[in-house]
Amino acid sequence: MALGTDDVDVIPEVERGLGNTYIIDNKTYVSRDEVYDGYKCADRGMILPFVSEYTWPIEVRAFLYLVGLLYCFLGVAIIADIFMGAIEKITSKTRKVYLTSEKEDEPEVIEVRIWSDAVANLTLMALGSSAPEILLAIIEVIANKFEAGALGPGTIVGSAAFNLFVISAVCVLSIPNGESRRIKDIKVFAVTAVFSIVAYVWLLIILKAVSPNEVEVWEAAVTFLMFPLLVLLAWLAEKNFCGVPNKTDTSKQIELGNFQPGETDKFLRDRQYFRDGRLDRDGLVAFIKEVKNYPGLTDEDAAILAASKLVESQSHSRMWYRVGAVRNMTGGRKTQPQLSTKLKVVYNAMNEHPDAPTLGEVPQVKPHQNAVIDFHAASCAVMEDIGKFKVALCRSGRLDNRVSVRVETIDGTATEEQDYMPINEVITFEPEESEKFVEVEIINDNQWEPDEEFFLKISLLMSAEEREGVQLGRISIMEITILNDDEPGIVMFQKRGFLVKESIGNAVIPVVRKNGADGEITVKWRSIDKTAVSGKDYTGGEGVLTFKHTEIEQNIEIPIIDDMTPEKDEHFEIELFEPTGGAKIGQINRTAVTITNDDDFNNVLNNMMQMTNANIHAMQVHHETYVSQIKDALNVNGGDIENATAGDYVLHFLTFGWKIIFALVPPPSLLGGWLCFIISLVCIGLLTAIIGDLASIFGCLVNLDDAITAITFVALGTSLPDTFASRAAAVQEKYADNAIGNVTGSNSVNVFLGLGLPWFIASVYHYAKGTKFKVAAGTLGFSVGLFSGLCIITIALLMARRVFSVFGKTELGGPTGPKICSGIFMIMLWFIYVLVSAFQTTGYFDF
Repeated sequence: MALGTDDVDVIPEVERGLGNTYIIDNKTYVSRDEVYDGYKCADRGMILPFVSEYTWPIEVRAFLYLVGLLYCFLGVAIIADIFMGAIEKITSKTRKVYLTSEKEDEPEVIEVRIWSDAVANLTLMALGSSAPEILLAIIEVIANKFEAGALGPGTIVGSAAFNLFVISAVCVLSIPNGESRRIKDIKVFAVTAVFSIVAYVWLLIILKAVSPNEVEVWEAAVTFLMFPLLVLLAWLAEKNFCGVPNKTDTSKQIELGNFQPGETDKFLRDRQYFRDGRLDRDGLVAFIKEVKNYPGLTDEDAAILAASKLVESQSHSRMWYRVGAVRNMTGGRKTQPQLSTKLKVVYNAMNEHPDAPTLGEVPQVKPHQNAVIDFHAASCAVMEDIGKFKVALCRSGRLDNRVSVRVETIDGTATEEQDYMPINEVITFEPEESEKFVEVEIINDNQWEPDEEFFLKISLLMSAEEREGVQLGRISIMEITILNDDEPGIVMFQKRGFLVKESIGNAVIPVVRKNGADGEITVKWRSIDKTAVSGKDYTGGEGVLTFKHTEIEQNIEIPIIDDMTPEKDEHFEIELFEPTGGAKIGQINRTAVTITNDDDFNNVLNNMMQMTNANIHAMQVHHETYVSQIKDALNVNGGDIENATAGDYVLHFLTFGWKIIFALVPPPSLLGGWLCFIISLVCIGLLTAIIGDLASIFGCLVNLDDAITAITFVALGTSLPDTFASRAAAVQEKYADNAIGNVTGSNSVNVFLGLGLPWFIASVYHYAKGTKFKVAAGTLGFSVGLFSGLCIITIALLMARRVFSVFGKTELGGPTGPKICSGIFMIMLWFIYVLVSAFQTTGYFDF
């Protein structure tokens, strides 16, 4: 058995043997010096090393330990992803509330979440994001035979500094110019912010004032008991048990007594898009109407866009953003639907409309109030050797004002500078001017390439004055296909039949031009009565479609008459004839338009709802079965190979081992998520023990004190997923609560659980043995004091940003200059903290 020389003084009846050996109770023990023969850092690990690597060069050992440390950080991130899934399952539980209804035997039922947001954020979710730091401190104390170490406390303080200074700075700087984010629940933030200061000031008091260099039982107990006190006060603040209720609270309240029988369903439809896991039909119909403004999209495309819109419009917890950040870091299944290039263009265009941030009615075109700007056609095709050609922008509606829009190109399979010259210019329509042209240049590289496409996009200008009196029309995105064909092409319908609901308004029937797009051509069309009669069921007639040079799609619009009476399915036909300009009629020269009753249309709508729900289900943060869990672990991007990037493949390869191991953890669907919660926590604890050894040995090999290693490498490694999560929450959320609101709460929980719990255990142990639990106040006390001062400055800055107009009266974003200055200032505070703490630890000055 190896025995340290320091241990000799505490073991009675020790006799010196030969060399570096000792005799205790007639048994011979060999000293560590004899075993390790003076190898550097040979006795620093609790679990490591697994193999004898003491004779290896120090540089090689240091490199391997650094790589191992980084790799274990990835492992912790992956098991934390599963841990978060269990927490989501636990906190999403609801209870049923029964209300009276018009039907005596069928009461109305609504579901209310059991967990309070404040309680969930400060207990399970804070534990989920801070579990590595907390467990590291606990494991270190136990491994050191209930003596204090430097790595655990240093990691907690260092992680708190990185969270508050760097993550807050990243969130402030990440908001797009012209936008801002305010903390919505300022009372809860005030409670957690005060406790985040009190927690570290309290540490300073017990380390330096009350019992210097010692932690007594009552001090550790008070530290630990501050955790339930924080949770209680945050819950009271959330429920407005004191003070004036927030104005915004009424939008979230459910006053059960105010409902009249039969009103509950309407309330739920107005407030949410899901009920019992299903998509709201009215919301989906409204969204599909908006999607249909963009020609060429299939039902599958519409379902993906609807799922994306629903995911965006839902409120998300910080946990959701952290899971998304971890999966982006490890090439896992994404928490948001992956869109193709074309769908991204359409989705961004829909989101740019100021009146349609979420699902809802399609904004009505107001041609008498606004000028309406759109392209002449939704798509066109050009030859690669065409050089330059012009695309028409049309203006309708109001003509007496001067309006401007921006036209820009977006890559598809064709890329700028290689296949075409990029465009980003402002087009201005003078009064009474109804048409303008933008010149597009195609690059001919004299190499054979398949057909490629890119997009032209019209958008409104940024300022409110420039947006006044103008709006985008139905065709604000134009697809341009680069061809190698100089034929005028053939003209035909896109499909042989179309199904429309009687209440649709206008049936839009696309006509496509294929196998060439050279020159201007026309084709006539006419409606033919069948069981549906023109003038009674629809408004038919004849017309002419004009395809300008390179245009490949036009639409026929047929008004459908809704007589509000039940009737059988009816249909009519539309025929194409007499093409000009050298074009020919294609194979599908006739198409049937069927006007359905509600039941048949409902079948189509139900299919859309199923596809949308399938996309939503794929975005869940937790798995229901072992099969789906293992499938995600085996496949890059969770099996969505089509949308996987090269980075996803690299990250999936690097983390494949961790994914396979942790796929064996029981899925959260078992036992309400608690089994997954417990086993994941055990796995995080085991990994954290290895990380502690890796960090300690690495720091020793490169001559870094544990305290410095803790506030740099370990703190950064454990906080990196939170950084990406907070940035995503800052950009995507309407409020700043999920971005920085949880930082102060997490910092407080780290102290109360990460130090209060292990210190309480250790102090009780020493009290029982009649000894004292020693905690050196020098380095830790200095680090805590420095952080406390800088913490007050940072929180004061955030509150100043909220109050003063120079910052835009917002915590995140606001005017560009003050935003950048605030972000840089907070990052500088972190550098000051790290550098000054490191200088003090290395003995440049005493405290």
